[in-house]
Amino acid sequence: METTALAPGPPEAVDPDATAVTTVGGPSSAPLDGTVDLSVHPSGIVPILQNIVATVNLDCKLDLKTIAFHARNVEYNPKRFAAAIMRIRAPKTTALIFSSGKMVCTGAKTEALAREAARKYAKVISKLGFPAQFKEFKIQNMVGSCDVKFPIRLEGLAWSHGHFAQYEPELFPGLIYRMQMPKIVLLIFVSGKIVLTGGKKREDIYKAFENIYPVLTEFRKLAHPAEQDPMAQLLGGAAG
Repeated sequence: METTALAPGPPEAVDPDATAVTTVGGPSSAPLDGTVDLSVHPSGIVPILQNIVATVNLDCKLDLKTIAFHARNVEYNPKRFAAAIMRIRAPKTTALIFSSGKMVCTGAKTEALAREAARKYAKVISKLGFPAQFKEFKIQNMVGSCDVKFPIRLEGLAWSHGHFAQYEPELFPGLIYRMQMPKIVLLIFVSGKIVLTGGKKREDIYKAFENIYPVLTEFRKLAHPAEQDPMAQLLGGAAG
């Protein structure tokens, strides 16, 4: 378990974006040179991480009114929500800060940026005079997305995989696929766009997509003859 003590400072106005912290990018979702490791991504498609939700325990009671009054970029309306909402620009994230000392950080694109942002919020709170520590940092959810670049027959997929799939286009345009191993929820759209959520490791997101990709190709929607290129149809008719 990681525990870091943060020295408290005077309760003066604190700008969370004024702290000089070097941004850490962490492993990227796709290689910079455009190559894909086919041993990890046999489909040739790498889902891109869009959001990481992490939690941390500051291990001290917090006066949210004091935080809202002295720190910048903070919203606190206890009648609407029991947490103070703090935002920073680098890394671009949002934190939900509870009086118990628990904090939820959301919006980071990599694991390293999620940890950096959480540390930055903890440092701001420490500068306000609270004995904040950095304990029990944990990634709770990852959201990734990708595009298979072909349309999908959602009705057929839902019928064939009824134990895992839910498709009610009157309520939601995408098919909801609840994968068991790894335990990931996929939102599959007729356009071929895929959203994957529920992972605690990026490897879960990658594995879930590789598991579903053969299923998606099986239910690939073929172009209707009326939608084909008129010139191709003409040439086909002439050849016959």
